[in-house]
Amino acid sequence: MPRHTPSRTRALLAALLCGVTGLAAVVTAGHAAGSSVSPSVSAASSSARAFAPLRLGDRGWAVRVLQSRLHQLDLHSEVVTSRFDAETRDGVATFQRRRGWTADGVVDERTWRRIVALTTEPTTEALHNVFTPGRPLLQRGDSGLRVRQVQARLQQARLYDGEVTGRFSARTVAAVQAFQTRQRIPVTGEVDRRTLTRLEGSTRAPTRAELFNIVAQGPPLDPRCTTGRAMCIDKTSRSLRWVVDGVVLETVEVRFGSDELPTREGAFSVFRKSRDHVSSLYDTPMPFAMFFSGGQAVHYSPDFAANGYDGASHGCVNVRDRAKVAWLFDRVRLGDKVIVHRS
Repeated sequence: MPRHTPSRTRALLAALLCGVTGLAAVVTAGHAAGSSVSPSVSAASSSARAFAPLRLGDRGWAVRVLQSRLHQLDLHSEVVTSRFDAETRDGVATFQRRRGWTADGVVDERTWRRIVALTTEPTTEALHNVFTPGRPLLQRGDSGLRVRQVQARLQQARLYDGEVTGRFSARTVAAVQAFQTRQRIPVTGEVDRRTLTRLEGSTRAPTRAELFNIVAQGPPLDPRCTTGRAMCIDKTSRSLRWVVDGVVLETVEVRFGSDELPTREGAFSVFRKSRDHVSSLYDTPMPFAMFFSGGQAVHYSPDFAANGYDGASHGCVNVRDRAKVAWLFDRVRLGDKVIVHRS
């Protein structure tokens, strides 16, 4: 059994009596004993009352303990290291910001005391990234929307190639096992909290089309149109598709500006609507106008209805069918996406 020198014994007792839970005691006692500590520990720290802040760039066991406690607060990933990196700094800053403190991402004594008060002592397994399976949230035989969401996300990860059925089948089990293997977490084929968190973190929220195997008609949708609410306007097919969460709800024929006055291409949003608009430049009616770029708008065109593609707009997106554009006008909101592209 190693002998304790008087100075080392005093330092260890001071650490125990100080009342600074965990980090300061570990850091200061380790320093007094001559062990290696985080680079943030000042060489002048000689008593347990001196708290050595932790900050970006520091390394050591104290950082690993900090990360594990931040994980308990959902402010750090489950995987801990000995490096005080950007993720650790951001977690600390968020913790401080929520309390109205200076959010500098530096662990001072007040920050550390509060983190300790809100968490439990990390287990040996947590500190060494030894994972054990959690209680299953979804498993073989289950069914419902939550299973659909898992299957759709596994499709995005290219691990599930079947239809999204909402039934946790053998194929779903195999896909979950493949994902767990990829993530280096316990391979059970069941979805516990860890598996679900990792899956959600590496994929996006499934669209309605993905959840219910809905295949869009016509040319493939521009990727920018597959989420949210969008008027997806394709110059190649001369069509406007109204898309919500990846599902095409309506398609209308459209025409565009001439070479001299082209319809702009790109990603826009509806910033103004005018049901009975009249152009101030050309003194022509623009019923059901939905403006997306300067004076360019989607609107009904009597000329397009009468003459078809024998003509062009002044840059706007003309709609031939009055009833359909009226229907669309009542559903489109300010801020909805307008994507003008070529397929």
